[in-house]
Amino acid sequence: MLFRRPRARAPVQHEPVKGQEVLEKLATLPISTWNYKWESAQVRHLGPMAQDFAATFGLGDNDRRINVVDANGVVMVSIQALYRRLEALQAEVQALRAVRTHEGKSEPPSSQ
Repeated sequence: MLFRRPRARAPVQHEPVKGQEVLEKLATLPISTWNYKWESAQVRHLGPMAQDFAATFGLGDNDRRINVVDANGVVMVSIQALYRRLEALQAEVQALRAVRTHEGKSEPPSSQ
């Protein structure tokens, strides 16, 4: 656990998230390197602009900053969605290999 949240501040509305939809939105989000006006030009950050993040996901209470909870949530659900895609593709490859082997063709050595 990263931190303890007092019960009075605990989340009250829980809604399921469609990971594939979040992943598709994330794929369209412009990501760039940038620096704040008060920083040296040599200092660089990587990420989306807060306005783009707010417009894409509709999260947070304003479009001037990205709340770390929202950014982490987008990243975590996107990783889950990618994991599910990977699992599905691996199952498909296994099935295709089984068909190929059943047809009597040799299977190339596994790269794993």
